[in-house]
Amino acid sequence: MGKETGFLELDRQDRTYADPKERLHHYKEFVIPHPEPALKAQASRCMNCGIPYCHNGCPVNNIIPDWNHLVYEGDWQNALEVLHSTNNFPEFTGRICPAPCEASCTLNIVDQPVTIKSIECAIVDKGWQEGWISPEVPARRTGKAIAVVGSGPAGMAAAQQLARAGHSVTVFEKNDRIGGLLRYGIPDFKLEKHLINRRAVQMESEGVEFRTSTEVGVHVSIESLKENFDAIVLSGGAEEPRRLEIPGAELPGVRLAMEFLTQQNKRNAGDDELRAAPRGSLTATGKHVVVIGGGDTGSDCVGTSNRQGAASVTQIEIMPQPPEKENKLLTWPDWPLKLRTSTSHEEGVERDWAILTKRVAGTDGQVTGLECVRVEWVEGRMQEVPGSEFTLRADLILLAMGFTGPRKIGLLAQSGVELDARGNVAANVTDYRASDPQIFACGDMRRGQSLVVWAIREGRQAARAVDEMLMGVSELPR
Repeated sequence: MGKETGFLELDRQDRTYADPKERLHHYKEFVIPHPEPALKAQASRCMNCGIPYCHNGCPVNNIIPDWNHLVYEGDWQNALEVLHSTNNFPEFTGRICPAPCEASCTLNIVDQPVTIKSIECAIVDKGWQEGWISPEVPARRTGKAIAVVGSGPAGMAAAQQLARAGHSVTVFEKNDRIGGLLRYGIPDFKLEKHLINRRAVQMESEGVEFRTSTEVGVHVSIESLKENFDAIVLSGGAEEPRRLEIPGAELPGVRLAMEFLTQQNKRNAGDDELRAAPRGSLTATGKHVVVIGGGDTGSDCVGTSNRQGAASVTQIEIMPQPPEKENKLLTWPDWPLKLRTSTSHEEGVERDWAILTKRVAGTDGQVTGLECVRVEWVEGRMQEVPGSEFTLRADLILLAMGFTGPRKIGLLAQSGVELDARGNVAANVTDYRASDPQIFACGDMRRGQSLVVWAIREGRQAARAVDEMLMGVSELPR
C-alpha cells in the first residue's frame, strides 16, 4: 500500500480549474494539475483494501492500488505499465470518465475517496512527456485481416489490441477524422483532439490502417468486407438520437445536441464555416438557449453555448431533482444517483427539473419559446401538476435527450445481423459474436449509449474474442 496512515493524515485534494471568467474565452482544457509531490501524497492515501472495490467499480478493472503505490514510491514508469495493462487510452478516461472507481473507493464512505482519476491522468501524461510511450510492434504477423467499423473508443481499442496480436487491421470511419464520439461529441475544453491524433500515430506505427470519409454501407458494402477480411468488428456507436415529439419541434431553431457540438469542434479544428456547417451555421451567440436533457451531453451544450456568447442558458430535465448527497448505506459501492454539478454548470446556467415540454412556440418560422408544465412522479408514474404551465424564452432549443441505439440504415441493414429488444446489435459478452459468425460487435453499438470507459473495455474484450476465433487461442487480456 502507499503510506499506512496516509488516509488518516491527509485529506482528499483534487485538481483545480482555471477561473470561469477566464476559461469561457477559449476552448482549451482548463484543469490545473497537481505538482508531483502533491500527487504522491494523494496516492499515499490508498488503503490497499482487502477487497479493492475500485476494481469492480472501474469498467476496465484498472489495477488501482498497485499504481497508486508505485506513484507514492516515485516509480512512474512501472505505474504506467500497470495502468496500460488494462486501459489502452488512460489519457481519455483520465479526463472524461465520471470515475465510478472513486464512487466505489472505501474512503468514499466518508466522502474522501482517493483522487484516482487525477492520478491516472498524471501517470499517462508523464509517460508521454518522458517518451515512455512508443508503438508496440508485433514480432510476427499472422496473415489475418480484420475490418473495424467505427473509430470511436471501442473501435480504437479493438484495433490496437488486434494489431498488437499481429493481425492486419483496417479501421473504417465515416467522418473525415478518426475518434468518433471522442472527436465530435466531446468539446475540446474537456478533451483536446491532439490527444487522439497522438494515439492514431502510435496505432499506425503498430500497423493499423485508417480509412476516413468511408462509410460502410454507403461507400463500401458489407459484402465486400466479408470477402476481403477474415473478421469484421462493428463498433460504430449508438448514434440514433431521441427526438422531441411535440408540436413545433420541426422549426429550424430546434436542433440536435450532436449537430451543435460537432460544428464547434470542426471550427476549432480549423474547418471553414461551410465545411463545419453543411446545413447552415449553428451558434448560440446572442441567443436564449434551452437545453433539454440533464446528462453529460446537455452539460457540454451548456459549456459550448456560454463560450459562444449566449444571452442566457437554461437546462431542463424531465426527471425530478436528485438528492444533493446519496445514502451511502443504500448505494455504496455502486454508482449513486445524486445531484452532479459540472464545470460547465459552474460557468453559468439555470437548471430545472421535473419539466415536461408541451409545445415549441414560434413566429414567422422562428423559435420564440418553449411551453412547459411541471410534473410530479408518483410510484414511478409521471403526472402533470395542474396550473403549473409556463413558457421559457428560447431562440435555440438543443435536444440532448440521449440516444435510442445504432442507426439501422446502411451498415446494419446490409449486414442483416440480429438486433436485441432495444435495437442494438445482439451479441453476448463472452465472445461478442453477432448472428453472422464472421461479425463481432462491441461498445455502444452492442450495449447502447454508455461511457467511454465501457467502450474501451468492450473493444479490448472483443479483440480477444476475434483473436481466439482466428488463431484458436489468444494471449490478449480481457
